[in-house]
Parts: sequence; structure tokens; C-alpha cells
Amino acid sequence: MTAPRRRGLLLGVRQETWGTVIGTASALVITNALLALTSLPLLVLLVTTDPRASWPALAVAAVMAFPGLTAVATVFAAFTDRKETGVFSVYWASWRRNLMRSLALGALVVGALTVLVVDAVALWGLPVGAVAIPVVAVLIALVITTAPLAVVACAEREDARLREVLKASLFLGLRRWYLSLLTLVMVGMLWTFFVQFPALAVGLAAAPLLYGAWSNVRYSLRPVLRDPEPVPA
Repeated sequence: MTAPRRRGLLLGVRQETWGTVIGTASALVITNALLALTSLPLLVLLVTTDPRASWPALAVAAVMAFPGLTAVATVFAAFTDRKETGVFSVYWASWRRNLMRSLALGALVVGALTVLVVDAVALWGLPVGAVAIPVVAVLIALVITTAPLAVVACAEREDARLREVLKASLFLGLRRWYLSLLTLVMVGMLWTFFVQFPALAVGLAAAPLLYGAWSNVRYSLRPVLRDPEPVPA
């Protein structure tokens, strides 16, 4: 191979690599912005209010944020499987298609966590609390483990009923507990970053950390996911 031809091949590879890097970075930035937009009520309440006083409003806002999480999972799948760069169209199409089911999932998850946390607070200091609180803690852990898998499953299996999604998510989340733990660590990192640097967390860190969590969750869900199909825009 001649030197000019070799240089041409290297230049082509370098340009393709830079194109991939720029495309990935732009997709993550746009995804961050769209997620922040659709989660704006929750973000505003978290930044401007005391959660101990505003928890009812926070619970409602958290439910409203679930369609955005489902849309993010759809964007990640489209970009990973088909290098889809039309983030806006994929995001909003998924948000609309999965709106009602995502809200139902959010209501179940947030409602269960709210009831369990209130129970734990009420039982604290009571004699029965020594027995009941560990049980409540286990139930909280199960809900937190199941929720990320259910979000991704709703995005990937739009034909499945919500009850089937929850059952499969609970089973696979426990079966691959180590991946569930890693996912929760990533979500915890995002929360810690948000508490300290809200603007940077929302503007830069959310999508990369959520992508890592999504990758773990999707691998856990492999037994129930069919071959990826094009996502209608």
C-alpha cells in the first residue's frame, strides 16, 4: 500500500471516529435538554422547596417525569441499535406513545414508595417497628430495584401489559441483582451530583449516567426483549 493511500485511509478512519464522537455528544446533550424540559416541575420543586414540606407535590411531579424517562430509554435504544440521530423526533414520539402507561407506572412506583416511607416513619420508635421496619425496608428495595427495569421494558416492549412488565422486571432485577446494584449506584451518583451541582447534573451528567444505567438494565432484560425493531418517529 502506498503512503498516500495509507494516509487517506487513516484520514477517513479519523474523520469517521470524530463523527461518531460528535454525534454521540450531541445526542447526549439534546437528550439532557429534553429530559430536563419534561421533568421541569420536579426539578423546580427539588431546587426551590424543602422535600419534607413539599413531598405531596414532589410525588405528583415525580409521576409526571416518568414519560420522559421512558422516552430517554427509547432514544438510547434507537441510537445504540440503529445510530439514530433524530433525537427530537424519537423522544417526542415515544413520549406520546407511552404517556398513559408511563404515568400509570409512575403512579404505582411513587405511590408504593410514598406509602412505605410513611409507614416506616410512623413505625419508627414503636416496639413493633423493630420487626416491621426491616420488612418495609425490603419492600422499598424491591420497588427501587424493579422501577428502572420497568421503565426500560415499557419503552422496548410496548405490546406488553403493565402487569407483565412489572412481574418480569421484579424477577429479572432480583435474578441479576449485581447489575441492579450497579444501576442504583449510577442513579445515586446522579442524585449526589444533582444535590451539589444542580445545573451541571441536569445539563451534562444526566444522560451519560442514565445511559450507563440503561445499558445494565437492558442487559438484565435480555430474556424478555425481542430483536430490536425500528422505532416509528
